[in-house]
Amino acid sequence: MKNQELMDWATCEREFVRKIEVDSERIKSIMKKARQRLKRAQTTKPTPETTSFIVEDYYEVIKEILVAYMLKNGLRSKNHQCLITYLYMKNPEMETEINTISQMSFFRNRLDYYGEDVPTNFYNKNKEEFNRIIDKLIKLTENE
Repeated sequence: MKNQELMDWATCEREFVRKIEVDSERIKSIMKKARQRLKRAQTTKPTPETTSFIVEDYYEVIKEILVAYMLKNGLRSKNHQCLITYLYMKNPEMETEINTISQMSFFRNRLDYYGEDVPTNFYNKNKEEFNRIIDKLIKLTENE
């Protein structure tokens, strides 16, 4: 992975991340919402009109789990990119998964800020990977 693709952790710590007290109830609540959103992503029928929103839901699930992961470790980030950087810093062996998450973030931002559809082939090629990443992140967050 090229480090320039991820936000620098020093910048994250200085500008976007702060230490907090661990709140187990909040973490449980975030994980519950992530699972509800995941169910919606998995059960929405993919069509040209829904594919972008399905990918957005998968990305939001990943983002929510990463928020819980950081909270569990006594940190809070005001920036999505710092969530991804933190995951990479703590789990460099997940480079492939982090590349996919970064692509999802890019497409989600293009959708949200420019109204551009997520390419259907990106969804078709990666939908199993999305679920695999989410399973891995859930285990990482709940078992660490």
